[in-house]
Amino acid sequence: MKRFTVVLLLFALVLALTACTALQLNTGKVKVIEKPNSGSTITQDKGKEADKNTDTDTQNSDLDDKGDVLQADTEEYFKSIIEKRSMEVLAAIKNFDMEKLADAVHPEKGVRFSPYGFVDVDNDLVFTAEEVKNLAADSKTYLWGYYDGSGEPITLNFSDYYKRFIYDADFVNAEQVGYNKVLGHGNSLNNSSEVYKNSIIVEYHFSGIDPQYEGMDWRSLRLVFEKKNDTWYVVGIIHDQWTI
Repeated sequence: MKRFTVVLLLFALVLALTACTALQLNTGKVKVIEKPNSGSTITQDKGKEADKNTDTDTQNSDLDDKGDVLQADTEEYFKSIIEKRSMEVLAAIKNFDMEKLADAVHPEKGVRFSPYGFVDVDNDLVFTAEEVKNLAADSKTYLWGYYDGSGEPITLNFSDYYKRFIYDADFVNAEQVGYNKVLGHGNSLNNSSEVYKNSIIVEYHFSGIDPQYEGMDWRSLRLVFEKKNDTWYVVGIIHDQWTI
């Protein structure tokens, strides 16, 4: 009996040793997952955010550069379309050739004459192409608007209006020419781009006529063109100058 008991104890001891050995082996095979360090994660995220901001700044810079190039290219594009046509119209105006000017007037909308930069759609006079042909010999007095400063009515025949509010400087040899770009800036509101949508506005500009006035005698003549059936017609002739 005693001998049997000893055998059982030995057998239990062997089982206990085997179990311990198995536990040690299993522990060695367990993969330990460490908790991420919160500080390093934030640092990493900040690094990614910084990289993202850098990319955004670079992108914005590129867009700004492209915007400048696009603006320059756009003006050149307008110039390529309308320069020749505009110079033909301007030459007709300089030569007081109303028949030739009439050929360039929009067949449906006619042409509006504005004595100052603000286009008054309710009161500025509009003439059809047929009426423009006869303006050179027209002695009738029209109300073209009101003089800046005094507010007195501008009552002139076309010939006198032409001398004062159209070709009062040698615009064929203008100091600057802008294509959908405003060159003359004064106190008068320039609403031409709002009135004439989908148009090309060519501005012939002198920054000053007499040096003693230090630019307060600047002049601009704007010719407004709209397209119809693949032809660009003049729909507006705007005179602009320094105003009070």
